[in-house]
Amino acid sequence: ITPSLGISLYPVDGKDFDTLLRNADAAMYKAKEAGRNAFRFYSSEMNVATLKHLLMESGLRRGLGAREFVLHYQPLVDLRTGEICGTEALLRWNHPHRGILSPATFISIAEETGEIVRIGQWVLEESCRHAVEFQRLRPSYPLTLCVNISAAEFRQHDLPRRIAEILEETGLPARQLKLELTESVLIHDIPSTLDMLGELRDLGVGLAIDDFGTGYSSLSYLQRLPVDTLKVDRSFIARLGVDATSGPVLRAIVEMGNALNMNVIAEGIENQWQWDSLADIGCRQGQG
Repeated sequence: ITPSLGISLYPVDGKDFDTLLRNADAAMYKAKEAGRNAFRFYSSEMNVATLKHLLMESGLRRGLGAREFVLHYQPLVDLRTGEICGTEALLRWNHPHRGILSPATFISIAEETGEIVRIGQWVLEESCRHAVEFQRLRPSYPLTLCVNISAAEFRQHDLPRRIAEILEETGLPARQLKLELTESVLIHDIPSTLDMLGELRDLGVGLAIDDFGTGYSSLSYLQRLPVDTLKVDRSFIARLGVDATSGPVLRAIVEMGNALNMNVIAEGIENQWQWDSLADIGCRQGQG
């Protein structure tokens, strides 16, 4: 058991029970944000943070029903030909007062409150509908749709059933959907993870490890996972040409992926030199 403690002191932080408890609660959340198994003393700035947190919570619950969420799409490019071969669905919140918000500002709260499951369901449904429309516009060139799956969604036992229903309702072929999961999600409860991945693979959808290289998965574990794609974290690409080890590390990841019959996708390509360097070491696909 690891405790997260919030501490408020009488009379500086409050002169009655309710105030002291509320302020200690705010400090406890700060301890959790710091990585848990920690303690924090209350400060007046925490009230501002707590209020923002509560407003974000209520906004998330309202936002889905009010159609405030939108999807943007980032192309997946074949590094050999320059052709677009797929796209990744990226969630954005068109907040009525703060404008377009990236997931970094609200996903952690959505996961904490459980709203991420409802939001994730919407993302899957909406992106699959859009993918079918993309395909109608380019019938001779099938595109792969990549969708991120959160830890909370992955722990839902009916996830394979819901995905099967969405594919049937939208008409998107299973082979054109690729689900992306981070290493941290996959190493939790390995037997259950393997069972879930097996069920998803049986549907015919693709499976990718996102942000590869930032987690803790071992090579022996990687061999057991029924995944077909590794998405190399953008931090490796950003250091390409900056430090001497990045090139050899990327080459080793690509060669390992090839040996395991996995496609390797480089994230965060920002210039032609990075593109050319990745293509030279055999990386087939990338995103900017």
